[in-house]
Amino acid sequence: MKRFLFLLSLIFIMASFVTSTGLIDVINAIKSGNASSVAKYFDNTIEITLPAKSNNYSKSQGEAVLRDFFTTNVVKSFTINHQGESGGSKFCIGTLVTSAGTYRTTINLKQKGDKEMLQEIKFEN
Repeated sequence: MKRFLFLLSLIFIMASFVTSTGLIDVINAIKSGNASSVAKYFDNTIEITLPAKSNNYSKSQGEAVLRDFFTTNVVKSFTINHQGESGGSKFCIGTLVTSAGTYRTTINLKQKGDKEMLQEIKFEN
């Protein structure tokens, strides 16, 4: 019985360390300036806010917009300031430092079935 309780406790402890791979993958893709890796998590439409424009885009349009942004704003670093969950959604607020400036970045993902889908990404001065 002690062995069973030990194994059960170990399973619960390990489960508590499981993190959101979707959010982590998106953050890592932003850190590397990889638009196609970010786009893997786009929902059917994605809201992208840039300093000069904001709009809803299809997956392919959104990837092109993000690729253009990363081309003119070569990523130097990304720091997470805050992240959390709210009502089935996950979010991250961070600071993106690029060759062209620093941007407050907001990432919002929503659970759809068994996948996390990127709903919105903002890069604001």
